Amino acid sequence: MSAPPPARERRLLQLTVALLALVPVLAGLSGVLHGLDLLDARAALSRDGDSHVRYLSGLILAIGLGFWSTVPRIEAQGPRFRLLAALVVIGGLARLYAVAVAGLPAAGMVGGLVMELGVTPALALWREGLERRWRGLALGA
Repeated sequence: MSAPPPARERRLLQLTVALLALVPVLAGLSGVLHGLDLLDARAALSRDGDSHVRYLSGLILAIGLGFWSTVPRIEAQGPRFRLLAALVVIGGLARLYAVAVAGLPAAGMVGGLVMELGVTPALALWREGLERRWRGLALGA
C-alpha cells in the first residue's frame, strides 16, 4: 500500500489533531468549572487544593487550545507542536510516577496516560514526517 499524498495526509493529520484536542479542551474546561467534583464528588479539598485543581485544569484547556492553533498550517508548526507535545509527555511521566507510587488509577486516568505517553508522541512523529515530506515537495525533491 502506498503512502497517501502529502496534501491528503496533511488533511488527515489536521482532522486527527482537531478531534483529539477535544479531549484536553473538554477535560480542562470541565475541571475549571467543576474542580475535583468532576472526578470524585466525595473528595473534599481545601480552597487551596480546589484552586490548584482548577489551575491545572486551565493548563490542560490551554494545551488543547494550543494544539487547535496548530491545525490550520500544521506542516509549519513544528516548534509549537513539539513544545505542546513535550508538555503533555512530561505530564504523562508525572502520571506514570503516580502509578508507581500509588497504584493504577481509574480507567479515565489510564486513558489519559495512553494519550500522554502514546498518542501524543505518535502524533508529533507523524507531524514531523509530514513536515519533511512537505518541505521536500516545496524544494522540488
